[in-house]
Amino acid sequence: MITRFLFCIAALTVLVCGTVRGYSEKISRESITSQGKKRSYYLFVPASAKPSAPAIVMLHGSGHNGISVVEQWQSLAEKEGIILIGPDSNNPQVWSSPVDGPDFLHDVIEEVKTKHSIDPRRVYLFGHSGGAVFALQMSIIESEYFAATAIHAGAWRSKKEFSIIDIAKRKIPTAITVGDRDQFFPLSDVRATCDALKARGFDVELNVILGHDHNYYDLASKINPPLWAFISKQKLDADPKYEVYNFK
Repeated sequence: MITRFLFCIAALTVLVCGTVRGYSEKISRESITSQGKKRSYYLFVPASAKPSAPAIVMLHGSGHNGISVVEQWQSLAEKEGIILIGPDSNNPQVWSSPVDGPDFLHDVIEEVKTKHSIDPRRVYLFGHSGGAVFALQMSIIESEYFAATAIHAGAWRSKKEFSIIDIAKRKIPTAITVGDRDQFFPLSDVRATCDALKARGFDVELNVILGHDHNYYDLASKINPPLWAFISKQKLDADPKYEVYNFK
């Protein structure tokens, strides 16, 4: 009886583990040492990726990790040949500088470039919620390194956040998608962010989903394609330039 019980437990374990591996078998969890600290990121390189493939750096929402957004883009990446890079923030609840960027993001991207053929002029940012706010910040700070930015459910809400726009050395194209019922980033805040960028000459596309709230995961398959359609057309005119900042 005990033998049969152990066999059933072992069989169940194999089944569960196999299901997990099957669900994200092509997404690998990688590690890197950045700023003297071991950090993690998730990487998906589809078989359809050609030499000099485009890449998207994906910034997860609060309480999640890199794979949570990489999985949502996996099918589109397979179709379009996009390399996906999903770093984990140092604190899963929040993205912050300088611990999470721009240096950490730069280190991860440059590490992936040593292993896979990526077009340096077509490296994009995507972020959801807290990751969306951080993506906006990073795209302004490193406007000559990232080609374009796409976000879901994010906006600037303070004078300090808006003031960062003035340091951009390039008018980085930005696409923003938000639901008109988002309980964390009201449409008024998102419109204010778009208006501030447009007033300074940025190319901004705003997509409003009627009846949609903050939940990205239920509608990701519909949200992602229009965002990709916008950023995929963007490309740096010259080789990327990375700006080093002293946040102290």
